[in-house]
Amino acid sequence: MTQPHPYQFDMNNTTLVGNLFAPARGQPRACAVLTGPLTSVKEQAAGAYAAALAERGFLALAFDHRTFGESGGEPRQFENPFAKIEDIKAAASALLADPGPADIALIGVGVCAGGGYMARTVTEDGRFRGFASVAGYFGEVTPESIEAASPSIAQGRAAEEKWLETGVAETIPAVSAGGEDVAMPLREAYEYYGTCRGAVPNYVNAFAVQSRAYTATFDSMGAAELIKAPTLIVHAEKALAPALARRFFANLAGPREELWLTSRGQIDFYDQPALIGAAVDAIVNYFARHI
Repeated sequence: MTQPHPYQFDMNNTTLVGNLFAPARGQPRACAVLTGPLTSVKEQAAGAYAAALAERGFLALAFDHRTFGESGGEPRQFENPFAKIEDIKAAASALLADPGPADIALIGVGVCAGGGYMARTVTEDGRFRGFASVAGYFGEVTPESIEAASPSIAQGRAAEEKWLETGVAETIPAVSAGGEDVAMPLREAYEYYGTCRGAVPNYVNAFAVQSRAYTATFDSMGAAELIKAPTLIVHAEKALAPALARRFFANLAGPREELWLTSRGQIDFYDQPALIGAAVDAIVNYFARHI
């Protein structure tokens, strides 16, 4: 496995910490910024894909977003899609400021929730010449969805007010073996984040409750019709929300291809070598033709 180099950059006077994976030999064929699932850190899915991309000739950066892992920022474990988009842009700026990457094409790769985050980033930042989503979740905000989520949004806003007043952030577990209030109630999520399979030392099993006011109001489905850069969608029937992935793909404005793989569920895409290899092979081959 390709060994990463420590990589740091700043976002609004906050230090973000990443792992930069480079090809073992030769010049990179392209440069990729990666972002991963809800509450994840760079040593999990984003890092697995970055390493696989480097093995195939890409320069690839996985990093801890603000409030997660080794990066700074408060409150800790705050899942804010809008802030994560700004982090991705800052990562791109840092990489493209280096003499080598400045001369090669930049693509964005998102896994699970990161697929939606990266989709919006690509609509806002023209430096990205391609976009790939792996098992991406593409949520849509409608009056009906806001109404359904209103108790959760209210809970998030109340938690944020408390944090602003006291500096104390209310948190719940990200995953749990039981049925209590958690950010990710899927059993397979616990089997990854809650066990040695995915619970790396840098990961904290917690979710700031105020995040709910932001995740429930973040729309990534609407990004599709704004994306003109070449796009690859990798998904599976048993992954999360395949119908949304199909609708997102159909709404894309630019060149696009899709690859449907076979998985036992969503989380297999995070750490199963066969799925990661197939997805990354498709990414490399697609962008060799389109950037």
